[in-house]
Amino acid sequence: MKPRIHQVLLDFDGVLAHYRHPVRIAHLAAHAGCEHERVRDVLFVSGLELEYDSGTLDTATYLRRLGEGLGATIDEDAWIAARMAGSTTIDEVLTRLAAVHAEVAMGVLTNNGAMMTQAIPRIVAPLAPRIEGRVLTSGGLQRRKPAPTTFTHALDLLGWDASSTLFVDDLFTNVQGAREAGLHAETVTDGRSLGKALKRYVFGPQTGW
Repeated sequence: MKPRIHQVLLDFDGVLAHYRHPVRIAHLAAHAGCEHERVRDVLFVSGLELEYDSGTLDTATYLRRLGEGLGATIDEDAWIAARMAGSTTIDEVLTRLAAVHAEVAMGVLTNNGAMMTQAIPRIVAPLAPRIEGRVLTSGGLQRRKPAPTTFTHALDLLGWDASSTLFVDDLFTNVQGAREAGLHAETVTDGRSLGKALKRYVFGPQTGW
């Protein structure tokens, strides 16, 4: 008998959208008027991005340090614009999710900084009404996947039960963490693999999805 799912929790990068790292860097470099290598060094080599993604830096401190490093003011709008430029939606995935029963709640759990709570609904605009108010980031939670406690904490915040929640991620290590926390979980990398995963479950109050 197929498990009945009432909630779907989604990874972002690699599931809902492809992340083009060089495009984001180029966008920030153009905004700041500096070389790409400088953006790469300030964001990644220094560990600044990891600190923000892990929740050890608040947004104001992160943006201040980023701007100081690049020699230009980087506000939330500029940061979000660069992240949006570097993200391309996986349309086949969004189409399949749109077909899931309307009473099935959806949310996002991503290892990213807190500003992604604003960026993600704009990047995946067709899905935005389904995930409104339910975009959780490692930066905001101050904990990361694949730790099982991250999933437990996320479900507590969402008010969801693990046994009726399906989690999908492109990284198997995160899928393992979700399963350890009691969620159903599947590895998904594109529309085809999502379609196969969805067929293993029953969604909402009616048979099928």
